[in-house]
Amino acid sequence: MATIAFKTLDHLDAAGKKVLLRADLNVPVRDRQITDATRILRLLPTIQELAQKGAKVIVVSHFDRPRGQRVPALSLGPIADALGDALGRPVTFVDDCIGPAAQKAVDSMQNGDVVVLENTRFYPGEEQNDPELAKAFAALADCYVNDAFSAAHRAHASTEGVARLLPSFAGRLMETELNALNIALENPERPVGAIVGGSKISTKLDLIGNLLEKVDMLIIGGAMANTFLAAQGVDVGRSLQEADMHDTARAIMAKAHDRGCEIVLPVDAVTATDFQADVPTRIVPVSAIPTDAMMLDVGPETVKLICTKIATLKTLVWNGPLGAFEITPFDAATNAVAREVARLTDAGVLKSVAGGGDTVSALRHAGVEGHISYISSAGGAFLEWLEGKTLPGIMALENIFERALPI
Repeated sequence: MATIAFKTLDHLDAAGKKVLLRADLNVPVRDRQITDATRILRLLPTIQELAQKGAKVIVVSHFDRPRGQRVPALSLGPIADALGDALGRPVTFVDDCIGPAAQKAVDSMQNGDVVVLENTRFYPGEEQNDPELAKAFAALADCYVNDAFSAAHRAHASTEGVARLLPSFAGRLMETELNALNIALENPERPVGAIVGGSKISTKLDLIGNLLEKVDMLIIGGAMANTFLAAQGVDVGRSLQEADMHDTARAIMAKAHDRGCEIVLPVDAVTATDFQADVPTRIVPVSAIPTDAMMLDVGPETVKLICTKIATLKTLVWNGPLGAFEITPFDAATNAVAREVARLTDAGVLKSVAGGGDTVSALRHAGVEGHISYISSAGGAFLEWLEGKTLPGIMALENIFERALPI
């Protein structure tokens, strides 16, 4: 994805304007309790700024997958309450996102008010990017602000369709995310490297292919490293690997060589015969993995190697843990490397950008969440950006910028 031009809140005279704010309130909920309010907290600066400038803030979002049906359990009502608590101010909830109820609520708003409309996915037209639904959203507002990068990879009525009907702007979270991604890969300070983990090459072929075009170093961990090692003739025992991807792994390594991109693979392994917490383990060179054992984490020599390599970089992108970090002791390598990345970032010698669900969890587990330059909570959108794909919600903002619509 190339660097794009987009308008921000700096370009918006918000006073008295009805602003349709596309948020991502799709937060994890268990037993009707929010278990991670990160997305709510990251939304606050945009809402607060718009409200302080005298805008009428109309928040729209999807929540879970009701598949075009009105599912009471998937109402945004409880999320709106949590948003109000986080803002420290009243937030009005409306049990529809278009139509008379929504219009009545908007018409009664005063400058600085915040309204949350019902789950956009209660309408099948949302995921179909129905032009009529997009028009219904647009009818509520004077302008549109997208602060939901995490939903930008979907061409939905509330992310792409409505952006083409109203003067449109990036919210502060969207702006921060796009700037971080631009710093990471589109216009990085070099040398730039990437850590890529995960279980399968087959699920990250596009990602690896795009990174090879952009980075100077690719550090491969997780179970996918087993496939690369096996493709070089290493006996990885019972380790998870993709035997049918050996040719692909060799092709990736050849392409990296041709492009001058260094690939860093594990040199030692933490092995066990069972994948369970606190089982007996052996640390061995990758050339000596027992035939009855599995490689479940990279070893201490690999950690030293990776840390040495990272110290030569100016920019690092991280997607995927180095081992099975969810289970002790196979979190050791990811924790150690995460702490070194955090140290270099805090020292101001490394710009670090990370994203993807497992990666965010791993960095939080390592206790370094606040010491990485930027951690994306976007999930699928972050991965598709790493893969070099066009994100419809972002392209809509770029097209609006090119049209230079006044507001």
